[in-house]
Amino acid sequence: MQTITSQLTIDAPLERVFETIADIGKYSQAVPHIVEVEILSDVQSGVGTRFRETRVVKGHQATTEIEVTELETNRRIRCVSDTHGTVWDSLFEVAPQDGKTVLTMTMDARAYKLLSKVTNTLIRGMVVKAVEADMDAVKSYCEAQPA
Repeated sequence: MQTITSQLTIDAPLERVFETIADIGKYSQAVPHIVEVEILSDVQSGVGTRFRETRVVKGHQATTEIEVTELETNRRIRCVSDTHGTVWDSLFEVAPQDGKTVLTMTMDARAYKLLSKVTNTLIRGMVVKAVEADMDAVKSYCEAQPA
């Protein structure tokens, strides 16, 4: 699957946007399709945090284990999961712009099983829509928070 990149400008402080994407509790509040999060590691936040995320996808629940592999406060966070023969590598980056925040999400899906390579090509459009829906949800959540 080709790299997926989504970018939008959020009318909210950079710190608020970063906290929303870096704190799985806040992220799950912001993204309505996430219905459950379970922390799996002793580390509760930051690099090394592992969690199980359950979200509704096309009317069905899908559960994925995710690990935070990189975090630079108020700059970037990387989350990686290995599921169904694909390593999903998601990088969120924030940058200030004229009192607002530019949020960029880049997702690489590296399939290592033949069936996954075929399936990922077929579901690319659905994945793009899901990434954009998550980004829109983060934007709405951050902009709705009191100053």
